[in-house]
Amino acid sequence: MEKDIGRIPKNDTTEIVVRVDDFGGSRGLTIREFVTSERYTGFTKAGVRIPSEHFKKFKEMINSVSEEEMLETPEGGNNQESLEEKKEESEEGYL
Repeated sequence: MEKDIGRIPKNDTTEIVVRVDDFGGSRGLTIREFVTSERYTGFTKAGVRIPSEHFKKFKEMINSVSEEEMLETPEGGNNQESLEEKKEESEEGYL
């Protein structure tokens, strides 16, 4: 079973794909890069797989990060405009 959860554009030729799949007889969450170019189209080796038995902990870890933390600048400030843009992207169907 493979089920794509979503895709996030990384650049003009690469997307980050999040999917639930079975690999080696074990279900898990896979996060990998997918490239579309003249030379190659498909998944790269870059990525990570979270086995199903560790998914709950992974989800807790991700949910513990606030959107504000992700928008902090190196000087310690934040960018409210970027937060609003990210919310709009989420509503448009990005991950």
